[in-house]
Amino acid sequence: MRDDDVPTITLQQVLEALVDPVRRSIVTQLYETSVDLRCGSFDLPVSKSTATHHFRVLREAGLIHQYYVGTSRMNTLRRAEVDEALPGLLEALVTADQKTRATNRQPAPPKRAHHPREPTDHVKAATK
Repeated sequence: MRDDDVPTITLQQVLEALVDPVRRSIVTQLYETSVDLRCGSFDLPVSKSTATHHFRVLREAGLIHQYYVGTSRMNTLRRAEVDEALPGLLEALVTADQKTRATNRQPAPPKRAHHPREPTDHVKAATK
């Protein structure tokens, strides 16, 4: 599919595209900004080649549009088209993603107390 071809947005394709957390992250990052983003500017936990695959899936599902500025491939969320085809989906997705991220940012649990069978530091020092 060429970039200037506008795919028909179907619920099936969109849901299949959004099942992956990396692709949901891409959509959320685009939703939260007012500017188009270069492929390399996303905070993704995957390699460049894997990210390229995720961008292609999102593009083919009709969720994003990609275009070049010089040598940079830019990404924009097709917000109006998606909202027209599937009203409320993007907002619900981003809200859920934000809640998930907030839950995952909870502080680390306190350090556990020493195990009863593990000697404490003062016992270790006394036995030396």
